[in-house]
Amino acid sequence: MTQMFYRLFRPKQYNLKDEVLSGLTVALALVPEAVAFSIIAGVSPLVGLYTAFIIGLITSILGGRPGMISGATGAIAVIVVALVVNHGVEYLFAAAILMGLIQILVGVLKLGKLIRLVPHPVIFGFVNGLAIIIFMSQFSQFKEVSASGALVWISGSKLYIMLGLVFLTMLIIKLLPKLTKAVPSSLAAILVISMIVIFGGVNTKTVGDIASIKGSLPEFHIPMVPLNWETLVIIFPYSAIMAGVGLIESLLSLTLIDEITETRGRGNKECVAQGVANVATGFFGGMGGCAMLGQSLINVNAGGRTRISSGLAAMTLLLFILFFSEYIEMVPMAALVGLMFMVAIGTFEWASLKVFGKVPKPDMLVMVLVTLITAVLHNLALAVMVGVIVSALVYAWENSKRIRARKRIDENGVKHYEMYGPLFFASATTFSEKFDPINDPDEIIIDFTESRVVDHSGLEAIHKVTERYDKLGKTVYIRHLNSSSRILLENAEKIINVNYAEDDPGYKVVLEKN
Repeated sequence: MTQMFYRLFRPKQYNLKDEVLSGLTVALALVPEAVAFSIIAGVSPLVGLYTAFIIGLITSILGGRPGMISGATGAIAVIVVALVVNHGVEYLFAAAILMGLIQILVGVLKLGKLIRLVPHPVIFGFVNGLAIIIFMSQFSQFKEVSASGALVWISGSKLYIMLGLVFLTMLIIKLLPKLTKAVPSSLAAILVISMIVIFGGVNTKTVGDIASIKGSLPEFHIPMVPLNWETLVIIFPYSAIMAGVGLIESLLSLTLIDEITETRGRGNKECVAQGVANVATGFFGGMGGCAMLGQSLINVNAGGRTRISSGLAAMTLLLFILFFSEYIEMVPMAALVGLMFMVAIGTFEWASLKVFGKVPKPDMLVMVLVTLITAVLHNLALAVMVGVIVSALVYAWENSKRIRARKRIDENGVKHYEMYGPLFFASATTFSEKFDPINDPDEIIIDFTESRVVDHSGLEAIHKVTERYDKLGKTVYIRHLNSSSRILLENAEKIINVNYAEDDPGYKVVLEKN
């Protein structure tokens, strides 16, 4: 067992100093986010902190993407608000467990590969929308509770001090790497701003002003809910949405970290790890979570590439809760806001702005649409699904226009229709319009050398064409149909009668190996 963990945490190439420092940086940045997401979900701040620790630790060990950070996220928090309000926090714990079981099932069935169906414009839109969310969410730190109990914008000296510290944080993060890379610039910025505030007696908002993070070790807890059908009916819709959102955000984050580090993660393994982590967090009083792109980028940019940094971030967060809460509560929010502003700026795909006018208009539309849905509705799963659906419809429409036929009559008086392009639901009508049964000779040949039948709509289109000729006493022959298309026709032989040309050769289709 010891050797297994040694091999797991000892990668071939890594810089231990960078791994440790990046883990510490991430741990500091995790605190306010976990607290904020707990408040959004309507639960105790410790619930979010425990969630970040448990999910972060388990995914660092079992996950398919070393260096990626997971924890409590805003996407999950927004989903569970209604569940907590209407049924209580115990149902939230149960929903987190069921969420994890669904994710484990997805990983076991190897459905993580479905992330390949997400087009690049959708990924661009997702990343840009998430960057906008990260940026806009920091503005809540510029508000305070008034005497009447309402949230109001800070003003006067408080505002100027906050803005000055945020700007100084961003300046340090931007310029320090040009001087030295011995220490992650984000960690250095947090430490410098904290010392200025603490030793300079600067009056500004700190982590402790949001909530206390002091606590004990998370305890095993079986959710106190009735084990019956009614409970399942209540939690299943939430669990299914949580599982879907969590996997989409995790797998897209994995893909982006892959691109940055020029390595390849394992999607199905990550699905299982996320599932195990969420099951565990449900049994230890957590709210459920997933991968965090912003924190992952902090880790990667600070030099974290392995399980050491992500595992250390989780363990450090637990140490904050147990022993160092009073010191972490002194950290000024301005430093963390400045850090997240830089993360948002770095997350945004500025290159996507250069593609306007250089890529097809539908791709630009999809990218903008996904960005808007993500930024406005904060619903990452909906944004990605809408993007994929729109992209698929655009693809179908474009391919529907590619079906065409070259017509000729040979020396025997047989008319040939040489088809080009895929025959499927979107091109079925166009396919049918290519034929002229009344004026055609008694025999025709439909040649599929450059075409293939894709779905049932394509079968039905062939059936209608052959039926029209049959009613006129004419014969239709099919030639050069590839094996996959022929199998479709043979399986549908009860509803369609097709004559194959005698010289029609067989074709083999090479399938991609998983």
